[in-house]
Amino acid sequence: MPTLNENLQNRFNQNLTELQPSAIRAFSESIADIDGLVMLSVGEPGFNTPEHVKEAMMKSIADNHSHYSPHKGIKPLRDAISHFMSQKYNLHYDPDTEIMVNMGATEAIAASVFTTVNPGDEVLIPAPFYPLYESLVRFAGGKPIFINTAKSDFVLTPDELETVLTKHPNAKALILNYPNNPTGVEYTPEQLQALVPVLKQHAIFVIADEIYSELTYGIKHHSLAEYLPDQTVVINGVSKSHAMTGYRLGFTMGPAEFITQANKMHGYLVSSPSDPAQYGALEALSNGMDDAFPMRDEYQKNRDEAIARLKGMGLEPIAPTGAFYIFVKIPTEYGQDDVKFAQDLAQNAKVGVIPGSAFGKAGKDYIRISYAASKDDLETGLTRMENYLN
Repeated sequence: MPTLNENLQNRFNQNLTELQPSAIRAFSESIADIDGLVMLSVGEPGFNTPEHVKEAMMKSIADNHSHYSPHKGIKPLRDAISHFMSQKYNLHYDPDTEIMVNMGATEAIAASVFTTVNPGDEVLIPAPFYPLYESLVRFAGGKPIFINTAKSDFVLTPDELETVLTKHPNAKALILNYPNNPTGVEYTPEQLQALVPVLKQHAIFVIADEIYSELTYGIKHHSLAEYLPDQTVVINGVSKSHAMTGYRLGFTMGPAEFITQANKMHGYLVSSPSDPAQYGALEALSNGMDDAFPMRDEYQKNRDEAIARLKGMGLEPIAPTGAFYIFVKIPTEYGQDDVKFAQDLAQNAKVGVIPGSAFGKAGKDYIRISYAASKDDLETGLTRMENYLN
């Protein structure tokens, strides 16, 4: 087994060496070996990919779709994305110049951040937040500016945004994720529209991560790009809507000038997406536009049961209107030590959740529970939590 030459030990990319591994992954790995653990921490659908989508991918392999595609992705898929976004969200993007297919929403976000952020640039991130955003901004040499939204029901308000932009008038970008991971909060059209006048006063990009857009409850998803198209870059994909997390297929949409630059970054990062995944996504968006709805209905049942039972335990859950997470305030006797509570829960109740501090300081006295788990696992986990707390 080779050992790195000692003269090379300190010659890594400095921005990378200063980054910490994902706190979500780190905590999950720290409890993964507990015997009999029920995991209510996994951020992916508890369903299999629809059969017609799998068949399309298998046909793609049989048809020898095994070569490099254009950097932006195959034209039929870009056409399907354009149609899907138009039909679903009243967004109109030219498939030739305003859409780019990525290796998952993660790579789409990375390409977008690297396209916009120069060393020293400030990037606004409402908190709590998915930790990928902070890591990418720091790796690009940027400076994340966190906006604690806990006092405004985890929604960024125009007053909060104006206050931060007054202090940071040259901020390069705002990363806005909704429905939100970890809170499950979705924005209403009125809340989005209220942000527009503030954003229009500044030369600031908005990177809108809308990967959970098909999973909302009692509220229809609207994109900020509907009201602010010339400043907004939309990230989406089929991972959550069609239970395709393992196939890594996302897409970026925005003004042609942005996509032209981002496509260069994307090309250097991954060259092009996988052919079978692209043909699967083509089938999903063309002939499975509403595939998410049966899954969403099951998630809603899980959500309603989980909220009722958590309240019955004396806990304070944030009722989510999107995604498949519940953000829950930890019992007062644990103070703000959400990590200790999550560790105790795993060790003594055999239930795995994610400490809220994994999503920034704004989440430090919460835990995140995923109700995308199977009904049996969810019920078992909640029963164990109840017994533990009692």
